[in-house]
Parts: sequence; structure tokens; C-alpha cells
Amino acid sequence: MLQRATNYYDDLFVRLIGDGVPQRIAVERVATAYLDGKPLPVGKKKITKKERDGLFWASAVVKGCPPDDWGGEAMSLALARYLGQEPVAADGLVTRVAREAPETLIRAVRHAGLVLNPHSPRRFELGQAASESEAVAEICRVLDLFALAHRERVAAVEAQKAQLAELSVFDLLIYASLYAFEVLVPRDFKVKALALPSRVDLELAWDALGDLLAWKLAEANASSLKLTDDSIGRSIARHLRPILFESGTASAGEALRNLRAFHALMDAQIELNEFNSRSADAFSYDEGIRFERRGDRLEIVQVDPAARAAWQREGLKLERLHGYWFHRALDTYVEQVAADPAKWRIGRPENAEANRLAWLRALQAQLRLREAYGVADVVTSDSGDAVDLFRALLSLNLMSVFFQQDFLAAFAERLDASGDWIVALQRLAMDGLREGLQNRMPVMWSSRDSKVSNITGWTVTASEPAGNPRMASAILDFWSYDMVATAERLQRNEPGLQPHLFERPVLKFGATLVQCPWVVGMQNNSTAAINNLRRIGARRGQARDEARRIEAGLARLLEKRGFRTLLNWVPPRGPDDAGEVDLIAVLDGHLFVIEVKSTFMRRSQRDAWLHATTTLRKAGQQLRRKVEAVSVAIASDPGFRTVLGLSEGLTPTRQTVWIADTCIECDHQRFGGFLKVSVEELLIALRDDRHLLNDPAGLLAGSYGVDEAREADASESGWSLYPDGFSAERFAEVIETEAVWDVRDPTQRRPSSSVAVGEDCSRASHENDQRK
Repeated sequence: MLQRATNYYDDLFVRLIGDGVPQRIAVERVATAYLDGKPLPVGKKKITKKERDGLFWASAVVKGCPPDDWGGEAMSLALARYLGQEPVAADGLVTRVAREAPETLIRAVRHAGLVLNPHSPRRFELGQAASESEAVAEICRVLDLFALAHRERVAAVEAQKAQLAELSVFDLLIYASLYAFEVLVPRDFKVKALALPSRVDLELAWDALGDLLAWKLAEANASSLKLTDDSIGRSIARHLRPILFESGTASAGEALRNLRAFHALMDAQIELNEFNSRSADAFSYDEGIRFERRGDRLEIVQVDPAARAAWQREGLKLERLHGYWFHRALDTYVEQVAADPAKWRIGRPENAEANRLAWLRALQAQLRLREAYGVADVVTSDSGDAVDLFRALLSLNLMSVFFQQDFLAAFAERLDASGDWIVALQRLAMDGLREGLQNRMPVMWSSRDSKVSNITGWTVTASEPAGNPRMASAILDFWSYDMVATAERLQRNEPGLQPHLFERPVLKFGATLVQCPWVVGMQNNSTAAINNLRRIGARRGQARDEARRIEAGLARLLEKRGFRTLLNWVPPRGPDDAGEVDLIAVLDGHLFVIEVKSTFMRRSQRDAWLHATTTLRKAGQQLRRKVEAVSVAIASDPGFRTVLGLSEGLTPTRQTVWIADTCIECDHQRFGGFLKVSVEELLIALRDDRHLLNDPAGLLAGSYGVDEAREADASESGWSLYPDGFSAERFAEVIETEAVWDVRDPTQRRPSSSVAVGEDCSRASHENDQRK
């Protein structure tokens, strides 16, 4: 007879077996409970991660796990979690799994990130287990090669850092800016597809600069981060002026040596980052390849082309979505201008075209944030102030226009004339002084009060013709990256998200704000806004309301198509609590149940894998319980049926269940048997405007008015998803078959993958993005 256990996981296993659940499924459910953070705290007693880990790995369920059961998804992920932590040791566990289920152990080793953690006690346990399996012994040899390669690259970075150890954070930004104008800033702004002057990848360079900034912040003293005019002047005199204005003189020697050292440091940091992403992360999370050892070398062997192709397709979808929202913004802007022709005239006549583009970009981001991410028209900054979202977006885009025109394009013109990047920067700076004492240095700074005053004009509205200084101040806070606060957190070794340069491009040094024209002028402001709110600001109090608005927006579109909908239904609480059902919809006897997840734009396969094995895996489990609860309610609750428009005795003849996620990762994969799709795909399918994905007028491809055949082919009428009329069955078919993403001729109809200034450079060129 089964006895009640004292260990939570053993107790759960006993209850499941007692309920007649097969052992293999019971083991998986116990492992799932562990992955989901159970047991939950009771009252004021909190359970630490270490306590939970110790409880699970000491359980009889784990100790008695049959060899075949280690291969289950949850047990494999649990094993990866064990290998990825250090405080808890389970004696003999790794050796036993190496003997009984070596392939599962190898998979867990990859997913645990041991490839970059050679000193972990779990790595030692793996080495001890190598005698149990030649495959495990071989993965140990592979890990040794990775560790050696990683160690060499880390040593190279540290050696170069030592050359620049005395630099302050602001000094580092001076050399970063000189590097950027030499290596990263495009040389021709008159073409559609901007080409970088070197082989350095823009995203790789930005990530490396972000890493170096974090290095300096972790070592900086507080006083050096509160910039003053005097401290800035000393830095400029020592590190910038000698290069721009004293080249060839003895006084320039130190600055030129530092610049060369910074180049070497960037090369070493980029090499390390490329190794981490293209090799170590690929080893850990790319299911389409495996690494095979050839002596002391590792070679990549492709084992699943479909997995790699899916990753690339998702990247192309992001590019097309960027164009979709731009065309949506253009249509909206035309409507606004028709209602108020004054909107067509923005700023000075000579800047009107660039300012209109900034307006369009702001509108593009706002539409996407509102409809796909549920963001309200007013958001809250870190300081707690209310921020008008459109004005915040417009301000950032106007900053981008300013830096593009007055810095980057102006630099490119002077470079073209002189052929020397230093001479071009020198002339840019001198011309700025001649034109009203304007700062045209490679790095910009100003007092916070001065910056507020400068951008107040960008907050002008009909009701506030002079602008709103308080709103300008809140907008600056919204885009600010606080150097002092970040340094304090890093020096205390506290966990926390660190903004990417493009997410919060206004660098706050006390009362002084610093901006780098080569960041603000070239970044993707739409991605900056999304990740500012959804990644950095994921814990904002508004985040839950935003998820509700996504659900309500989908419900409104479904209702326009004739569906009866029910939002946020909570089923009666039972022994297996299903939780809230986000969205239920019925049309013509076809039932849809949709679980909505609101996240951010990920940039690596590691992030995508973590999303798949946490949020999406759990969503699949939740949906199974929710669908069962909906079925029970339809069968037993007349009031519930009435809300859904189901008359007495009528039950749905077909059921479709989806996970709708704001991110594109893992698109059209199944979790718990349920299809994961993007919220944006559902929006486009319900609006029936997929033609906007195809750059119908050729605006983004730079072929407006040139290719009439293309424009006719991409027109709205020829791309309807419902040529025979809308129906629930056809809607389900459209989503299941990915019809939204169809292209007639992929060699000619795919939008250009080139990244123009201000367009989508956040993902297509990322170091681990094999979708290019």
C-alpha cells in the first residue's frame, strides 16, 4: 500500500499514482511542478531556490526514476537546471544518468550552459561520469576545447583592458565615438541601402561597446560619474582635442595610442562576443547543428536544416512587419493630414521632409505598441511621471533626424571631400562653431536643464503652443540610462537588466546628459520603444493592463467578423485550477480559445530557447486545463453557452486553440500540442491587409513609381485572404497554413533586407542571427 511521503515531490507522485496516472506521466508531472517553482510559499514562509532544488534532487522520484523516463521533456529540462546550478549536489546522479540515459545527459549538458562554465562542480561530476559512456566522454572533450578557446579570448580582452584601465567612463565614450566615426558610420547617406565602411557588424560593435561600458561602470567611483563642465573639459583636452586638432604633434601621442588600444580592445571584445554567440550559444541552443571534434578542432555539422530555416524565416517576418507598420502609419498620417492640412507642415521648410519622416516613424511605433503590445497613449517613466507616448516617440525620432542630418550625413559629406575621417570630424566641429557656436563633436553633452529646454518645442500641441517643459523632462527620463544607478548596482553585484545602448540612448551622468550621435542617428527607434517598455520595464504596474488591452483588441476585431467573444473568463475553482482564460470566441459552431502572452523582442537563440522552455512551455500546460474547463462549462452551464451564442443543445463542431505571443520567436511551433502564433499575425489576418507586408508602393525598397507591375501585384485586392468571404473555418486555415506570410515570388517580392538608417537594424544583423 502506498504511504504518504514527507517530501512534496514524493507526495505528489504518490497522489498521481493513486489516481491511476501511469508512472511515466506521473514522473513528468512531478518534474513539471519542479520547473514551475512548486511547492509555492505557504503563508510568510518562503522557499528558496536552493531549498527547492535540494528537495527535488533528494526525492525518491528522482532516485527511482526509470532509465526511459529521463528522456521526457520535463525531466530533461530539470536535469539541465541541475547542471546549471552549483549550490546543490546530488551524489551519483550524473554518473547514473550517463550510464542509463547518456543522450538525455548530453542534451541537458548543452542546455545547461556548461560550455562556458568549466569550473562548475557539475562539470567535475560530468568528468567523473565519462567512464560510463563514450558519448559522454566525447562531450567532455568537446567542452574542454570550448573552455580553452574561451579562456584564450577572455585573456585577450583582459590584456587590452589593462591598456585602458585609467580611462574614465566619459573618456571611454570619447574613444568609442572616434571609433564609431572611423569604423561604423556609413559613408554615403544618399543611397537607400546604407553600407558600413568596414566589415564590422553594427550590432556586434554596439554589443561590444555595451560590454565595455559595463566594465567601466563596475569599476568607476561615484564622483567620476557626476560630470561637470570642468571634468568634461579636461577629458576633451586630453583625449579628443589632440586627435582632432593636434594630429602629428607630440601632444597627440597619448591619445593616438589610446585610440589604437581601443581598436584592439574592440576587436578582442567582438571576437569574444562572436565566440559566445556563434559558437557557445549555438552549441547550447541551436537544435539544427551539432559540433564534432576533429583532433583539436571543432566542426559544425548541420543535422536539422528545417530548424535553422525556421530561425531565418522569423527574422524575415520581423523585417516585413516593420514595413507593415510603416505603411499602416502612412495611411493613418494621410487621413490626419486630410483632416488637418497643417500637420503636413512640421518645423522649418528645409527640415520638413525629415520631420515628416520622424512623425511617420513615431506613428509607426505608436500603432504597433498600441495594437500589438497593448500600450496606452500615456505611460509612466522610471521617475513616476506620466509620459505622452507619441510625444516621447516623436522626440526620439526627431533626435535621430537631427543627428542623421547635422552629424552623420554632414560628416559623410566632409569625408567625401577630404578623404580623411579625422579631417572630416575636425571640419564638422569647426563648422559647428562658426554656425552659432554649436557643438558638433563626436560625442554630445549638455546639462539636463538645457536639454529639457531644447526639446520642449517638440512637445507643442494645439492646447500647449509653447510646449510643456514637465513633459519634456519626463520624456528625457523615459529614454535615460542612469550611469550612477547602474554603476552602484554592478558594484554591489546585484542582479538586474542592463539597457542596450539603443534602448535608452540618453546617458545620464548626474545632472549632465550625454548622447552619441552614431547611436541615436542609426538605431531602430521602434525596437527601442518596445524593449524599453517590455524588456527593461517589464515589471511596470501598467504591464498587466497592457496584456488586457491586447486581448480586448483581438476581441474587437473578432467581433467585427461576427464572432461572439468572452474575455478573461475565470472557471469555477476545482482541484486542478485552470486559471483565467484570456479569450474565447465562437462563430458558426467553431470555438476558439486563445492564450495571450506579452513579451519583448529577443535577439539571440539563447533568449528564444529560454522563452520556449519557460513561458511557452507553461502556456501549453495551462491551455490544456483551460480548454477542459471551457468544454465542461459549455456542456453544463446554460448561461455560459448563452454568452457565447450557443443555443440549447448546440455544441461547437470544431475547436481551435492557439497561444498568441507578441514576439515572433518559436513561431508556428507547438507547445503542449497547441500552435503558437504571433499577435501581429492574428491582427493582419483579421484586418485582411497582408498586402502591406509586401511594401506595395515600393517605398521601403526605394522603387516608388518605378515598378508598376510590382505595385499592381502587391495591391490590396489581389492579396485578400478571404476571396470567397470570411468564415471561421477559413480564418483557422489562414493561421494554420501561415497564409499571411505568403509571397508569390520570394526572389522578387521579399522586402529588401538592407537596413536603412532608423529602420530595423536591431535583429537582422545580430551576431547570432543566421536569418540574414
